[in-house]
Amino acid sequence: MSLYIGREALKLWKRICTETTIEINLLAENWKYILGGVIFQYIHGLGARGVHYLHRPGPTLQDVGFFLLPELGSDKAYISETVFTTIFLSFVLWTFHPFIFKTKKIYTVLIWCRVLAFLVACQFLRMVTFYSTQLPGPNYHCREGSKLATLPRPNSVFEVLLLNFPRGILYGCGDLIFSSHTIFSLVFVRVYHKYGTRRFIKKCAWYTVNLVVFFIDKKLPELPDRTSAASLLPVSKDSKTKEEDHKLLNGNGDPEDWRPRTQINGMIMEVGNAVHVEVAMNGV
Repeated sequence: MSLYIGREALKLWKRICTETTIEINLLAENWKYILGGVIFQYIHGLGARGVHYLHRPGPTLQDVGFFLLPELGSDKAYISETVFTTIFLSFVLWTFHPFIFKTKKIYTVLIWCRVLAFLVACQFLRMVTFYSTQLPGPNYHCREGSKLATLPRPNSVFEVLLLNFPRGILYGCGDLIFSSHTIFSLVFVRVYHKYGTRRFIKKCAWYTVNLVVFFIDKKLPELPDRTSAASLLPVSKDSKTKEEDHKLLNGNGDPEDWRPRTQINGMIMEVGNAVHVEVAMNGV
């Protein structure tokens, strides 16, 4: 038993090292996209902070949801954030699963380049909409009578630039149409629906029509096929070592570890179903 555990631990460590080498190479090629996407998250935070100064509390807008679903109440407001945090962390862990599991169809760096491209486009449109149409926030701290509903004029530019972190992030008002939480959730769901392999998880996701994803997805080149992973490995004098690393990446280093990884004409066979993917290309 100890021999088996030791052998499996060694194989896992080799797989993690090989994956890390490839991801570092991809990050060196695509770091500008990652950095740009991260910086825009701060710009989006500035936009949301700025519109809070313009927010004026008013009557809560009515829709069908208010009539069908009772309010959670301020003492249960954490439920909403808990659901979002669960979705967020689950997606992040999934994007890093190639480092551990053999059933891997994606590269972590490239999937985050794609995700950040979607988020930047959606968040830009979000800022345009909530500055164009300012509605009274329905959240408890945004209603009439709350001290946080309207912000006083800032004393300095640093008060705006620092976002009053983290309080300013958690208690924003006026940044409606459309929800930032919804943007993240739908982008994560959409990306997993295309690149994930577990059919039952896809069935749990709700149906969405996202024009941003449709147009940007057509412009971005497809993620490269993992069968060509050898081209991403650093040049080595030992061709045998490179070949072993390539086999390790695809989970077929040993006969007992082999898993079918069929791809024909852009079709990647998933667990229990087939998902159509465009012809693989190198790049973002």
